[in-house]
Order: sequence, then structure tokens, then C-alpha cells
Amino acid sequence: MSKLANATRRTFLIASVAVAGGVVFGTYLVRRTPANPLLNGRGDGQTVFNPWVKIDANGITLIAPHTDLGQGVRSVQAAFIAEELDLAWGQFTVEPGPPSAAYYNTALAEEQVPFMSTDTSTSAQALRATMGALFKVMGMQLTGGSSTVPDSFVKLRQAGAVARETLKAAASKQSGIPVDQLKTENGAVVLPDGKRLAYTELAALAGTLEPVQKVPLRDPSQWRLLGKPMPRLDIVPKSTGTLTFGIDLRMEGMLHATVKVNPRQGGKLNSFDAKAASTMRGVKKIVPVTNGVAVIADNTWRAFQAANAIQFDWGPAPYPPEQAEHWSAVAASFVADRLDKEWRNDGDVDAALGAAAITAEYRAPYLAHAPMEPISAVAQVRDERVDIWVSSQVPRFAQEKVAKLTGVPVEQVHLHNQYCGGSFGHRLECENITLAAEVAKQMPGVPIKLTFSREEDFAHDFPRQITMSRARGSTKNGQVDAYALDIASVSSSASQMKRLGQSVPGPDRQIAAGAWNLPYALPHFRMRAYRVPELAPTSSWRSVGASSAGFFADGFLDELIHSAGADPLLERLRLMQDPVARQVLEAVGQMSNWKGARLGEGRGRGVAFVESFGVPCAQVIEVTNTPKGIRIDKVWVALDVGKVVDPINFDNQVKGAVVWGLGHAMNCEVTYADGKAQQTNFHAYQGMRLYQCPEITVQGLEHAAKVRGAGEPPVPPAAPALANAIFAATGKRLREMPFSKHIDFV
Repeated sequence: MSKLANATRRTFLIASVAVAGGVVFGTYLVRRTPANPLLNGRGDGQTVFNPWVKIDANGITLIAPHTDLGQGVRSVQAAFIAEELDLAWGQFTVEPGPPSAAYYNTALAEEQVPFMSTDTSTSAQALRATMGALFKVMGMQLTGGSSTVPDSFVKLRQAGAVARETLKAAASKQSGIPVDQLKTENGAVVLPDGKRLAYTELAALAGTLEPVQKVPLRDPSQWRLLGKPMPRLDIVPKSTGTLTFGIDLRMEGMLHATVKVNPRQGGKLNSFDAKAASTMRGVKKIVPVTNGVAVIADNTWRAFQAANAIQFDWGPAPYPPEQAEHWSAVAASFVADRLDKEWRNDGDVDAALGAAAITAEYRAPYLAHAPMEPISAVAQVRDERVDIWVSSQVPRFAQEKVAKLTGVPVEQVHLHNQYCGGSFGHRLECENITLAAEVAKQMPGVPIKLTFSREEDFAHDFPRQITMSRARGSTKNGQVDAYALDIASVSSSASQMKRLGQSVPGPDRQIAAGAWNLPYALPHFRMRAYRVPELAPTSSWRSVGASSAGFFADGFLDELIHSAGADPLLERLRLMQDPVARQVLEAVGQMSNWKGARLGEGRGRGVAFVESFGVPCAQVIEVTNTPKGIRIDKVWVALDVGKVVDPINFDNQVKGAVVWGLGHAMNCEVTYADGKAQQTNFHAYQGMRLYQCPEITVQGLEHAAKVRGAGEPPVPPAAPALANAIFAATGKRLREMPFSKHIDFV
């Protein structure tokens, strides 16, 4: 059993017994500082200040352990350190670092507690602290949940400040000048007479000193980098085609492989015939892997061609083979014994609804991750050591899975995290990594580059959860009065964590995310989540549960507001009880000139608000109903992340999330027939096309008490804002994604 799994089972009780006033458990485990991974293999003259900063005579290296999936987090993490270390932008190199418990993610732990983000009660704060302690004990290194910025914001600035003050102490010792008379600037300690002592010159001496701890962080008014436009470190190499992604790796003696695994996820391989494939040009070997086979060849194309020449007899799917059966299973789960949790029950909903309640059913389909960079991994297995070159959001879990598969001790499994061309949650999975290790184990010492074909990627993706809602509501005196929302979904959290050797005790918060935490003062509000028995395996998808539950919750609220005869924005503002969220709604109203806008015939505007990952986000979308279909004209987005640390990247992240959310709401779904995903490539899974992209205007607010991430929160409001706009323009209410099943787009 893995160390992580042991930690989970041993310590989960910690998180479940937190009460007002705190919790008592093994303080040694929590206070213990994880070992610094940079101390292993440290070079001569190299000083390691902490797990994020190392300096020698040749230069300064900053460690950015959160995986860069295309969202620019290597640059952001480096900026946090460089800000306090007083480095000029780019006056350093950046590495991802090795997988390590030192890089545990406490920000993600906060998302696991059943309290609203605005709840600062003693019990809420105690459980957040407890979950943070649990993630530290587990050494939970994970990139996801828009947690990179909130996880790094303080700890990486502290890392830079500690290094800075230790270097000043070294300069003081060398020069005899008191520390309080020294300052730092652009990678050097500056003496009172203007003489500069470069950090690289001071590193060896600094390494003989105890690091200076308890260093206060600088006030934002003193920031040189953060909060100001800065070019991402990867922009030039990406623009010139010189950045090395995982799929670009080349090594001496490397062979290439691909796999064919049962397209019915989790189904077995009965038999195969590879006679024709084995004699094809370039084929070196055909080997068995879990539920399939791998072809090893002298290049990827020849491996693909040979794999396609193999005849297979696949076993049945371990889930209902037809899509209609999946929907039937979801619909049948709105029953008492499938109740996962009643998240809210305010007022007296049943009495307020009465017999004339407004009702609606909403649906959200399975969705693929479909990153542009095909899934790949390079593995080299030797008797005493395994090396994996891959982009992974869960590097420590991947390490342990490879160790178990190869029999090599986990500390001798070296995962080298790479730049990645997209994930959207896909690289929280490890199948490409374990399959690469399976193949490489059968050719010891040879670097094997495993690449999935696009068709194999679609067939073996773990899609977004399938979800349905049933809602009832009523109005009173021109206002929304009562709202009952039931959501039934498979648990993507349970499905995903099971593949990582973990469990998810208790209710799955993601089923209700974006719905139970509506910050509205509704007189009567009830929200129940129902757990659908596992169907096709699923996983986290950009914004996870809120991507569907947010559509349900806001879409039906818009229906109730229309029934009440109220203004969509003004009624949301009337109901809003969170002051930070209110300012977000007010901002998007001002940006879009909501009150003063005059729309012509066939045009409409929709507003939507969803909070996810602690970030309130509102959008207004304007559309035109043309003779050929709906044209999306403009989108206005406002959200509050506490502090916008990189304005350019923030703007890009928000706009990308809007395009992602709109494109999938318009066109995308994964359906099953004979147990197989019917969508096998982008021709059958089209997002938003370039000519369809609207003008998008973004405003980031900074009123929230906590710093949050921006990569996912703009996704959930996109679908309901678009649906609400289409209703305003056409009178047609869309309750099922993708919308293209019911309406055309131009």
C-alpha cells in the first residue's frame, strides 16, 4: 500500500473530528518540516536556501513546483520569489523541481471543506486549518483547482525573503557593515558606498550561515513586479517554436511506442492478432500492456500504422454500453437512498412552493479534456532506477504507481516534469505514465517514448461527469421567493481518486459546487445532491462540478426572475447578500451598460453569476439572432480574486476560460455506443471556431480578503449567460448542453 494511501487512511479522521475551538492530534506530524529535496545532489559551491531557491557562482535557480500546463504558472511562481529576492525579471532560471512532500498544496485543501468561502466562523476556520494540516502530512503535491496562486502567494514570497535576508547577512559578515545599512537590488547586495556584491559571489558564504527566518513580507505598495504587466518567461520560446514540450523530447537510443487499449474503458482484452503488424517497416517489438498491447518502432508514425493493423477481440464495457442507459441511470437516482447530501435547507421550501411551482429539468453531458498536445510520456526502466519525462499534475502519485509497477523503490523513481500543451484536468490521470513504464520495463535500459494517437486519447479520456438537475421554484410580489434544486451526478472525485489508490469518504462536494453556495438571500432555498452509481469512469474537468451545477443553478434562477417579471441583473443584486459578490455584479452591469443598453430586434443579453473556487464571477453576454443562427457579439466578465498578481496573464486566463466555456456549451459532448466513446477526434468534437469568438472585456476586482486563482472560475458562468442571452433574443429556453442540439450558431 502506498505511503500516500496510508497517510490518507491514517489521518482522514483528523479532518472529520474538527470542532469549534480546534482539534488535537499528532502535532509532530504537522509541525515537522518536510525534507528539502534540493539538498540531494547539490553541487559544489551551491547554496540551497529552502526548497525554492538555490544559488551558485554560475547563477540563480528558482523552483516552480506547480506544473505549467500552458497557464503560465512557472512565470507566476518565479515572480513571487523574485519579488522578495530583489531579482530583475529574467535574471534567473526556473526549474519545476523534483516531486516532493515539501511542495504540498494547502490551498487545495480548503476546497474540501463543506463551508461557504465567505464563512469565517470558528468551526469553518478550524476545519480549513485541519485539512491544510492533513495535506501537509500527506505531502499532497498537486496542481489543480485554480490553487497555484493561492498556494504560492505567501510561501514563495517568504522563500524569496528568507534567501534575501540570508544573503544580506553574508554580505554583512564579509564587509563588516551592519545588515540594517545594506539593501538589495537586481540580484546583488548594495553597500552604503554603492558597491555591489552579487548574490552569486555571496552564495558560498551564505551557505555557512543559518537561514534568516521570520522575515516580514513587503507591502504591495513596494512591489516591483507583482501587480504589474510582465511578459511570461515562455512567450519568446513558444512564439519561436524553441520551447521543448514533453512530446518534443529526443534522446540517444530512444524508441517510439503507441498503445491500443480496450476502447470500452476498463474492459479486458480477449485476444489479438498482430501477425501483419509485426512484419511492418520499423516495428521492433509488440508487447502486452494492461487491457491492450503496445507497438514499439523506430518512429511514432510507424508505431501508429502498425497498431492500426492489429486485429483485436475486446471484452465488454464494465458499464452500460448505450448513452440512453446512462441518462436513465442518472434520472433514476433522484431517490432517498441515493441522497449524497442536503447542502442547504433555508426557510420552508415545500410550504412556499405550493402546488403551482415552476419546474424544469436541466442536463449536462460527458465532456472530453482534449488538450492540443497529444498525451505522451518517455520512460526508461533500469534495475535500480526509473526515469519518467512527462507533464503530470500529480507527480508524487505517479511516482508511487510507477514504483509499484516496476518494483523499483519510490525514491529511485525520478519524474522530470515538463512543459505541457494543455490539460484541463487530463494530466491529473496517470495512464500514459504507467503504460509508458509497462512498455519500458519490457525493454530495460532503452528510453521509450509513448505517444497516444488522437483517437486513442479520445477513447481513453476520463470525461467530465454526466449530470442532471430537477428544479422547482415560485415567485411572490414580483420577486423570487422559493427555490428547490436537486442535482444527480456520478462522482468524478470518487472515480478519479480510486485510480490514484485513494477514497473519498463522505459526500462529494463537487456534485453541488456552484449551486449549494449561491450567495443569495432567498427566503426559501433547498439544494440536494444525489450520487449516481458509477457509470463510465470520469475525472476532473476544468471547473469540475461547477461547470454543470453552475449552469443549472443560474439558468433556473433566470427562469424564476423572468416569471416574476423582474430585471435579471437587478433581481440578482436585490438577492445578493455577499458584499464582494455584489460588487462583481455591479461591475459587470456597469461594464456592459446594462441599464442604458438599447438592443434592436432579434438581439438579447443574458447575465449569470457563479462562485467557484472561492471566486465570485459574473458575465453578461450579448447575442444576435440572425437568419442563419445565433451570433455571440460581446462578453463582459467581472471577477474578484483578491489580488491580480499578473494583469496580462490574468486577462488571458479569463478570456481563455470564457472561450472554453462557451465552445463546450455550444457544441461538445461525449456519448457512448456499444460501450465506446463515439467522438474520436476534433471533427466530432468542435469547440468555438475563431470566426465565432466574440469581443471579450475583463475586469479583475481586488476586494476579497483572500488571493485566489483565475483559471477556472470564468468557465461556469459562460453557459448560463449564453443560454439566458439566447432566451432574451429568441424566447427559447435552453436547458441542455450542447446548445447546438437545439439551436444553430454562426
